[in-house]
Amino acid sequence: MRTKNIALPRLNQLSPTMESTALKLMEEAGELAQAIGKLRGMSGEQKRCEEKEVMELITKELLDVAQTAVSMMFVLEEQYGVNIEKARAQHIEKLMRKGYLKEE
Repeated sequence: MRTKNIALPRLNQLSPTMESTALKLMEEAGELAQAIGKLRGMSGEQKRCEEKEVMELITKELLDVAQTAVSMMFVLEEQYGVNIEKARAQHIEKLMRKGYLKEE
C-alpha cells in the first residue's frame, strides 16, 4: 500500500480544546473549499487565477487542514487519553474491510 507520511509538530503557543480545534478544522476546510472553488471558477470572482497559483493556494490550505487535524490528535491524546496509533491501525483495517485498500 502506498502511503504519504507527513510529520507535523505539536503547536506550543496555543491551548487548544477539542471544541476550538474542531471549529478551526471546519474553518480551514472551508478555506480549502474556497481555494478549490477558485480553480473551478466557482468563487464568484471575475478575476481568474492561474492554475499554478491556485494549486499553491490549495496546497497551503490542505496543509493547514492537516496541521489542525494533527493538533486535534494531540488534544485527544493529552486531554482524553486516546491512543491515536491504535485508532490509526483500526482505521486502516476499516479501509481494507470496505475495499478501499488492498494489501500489496
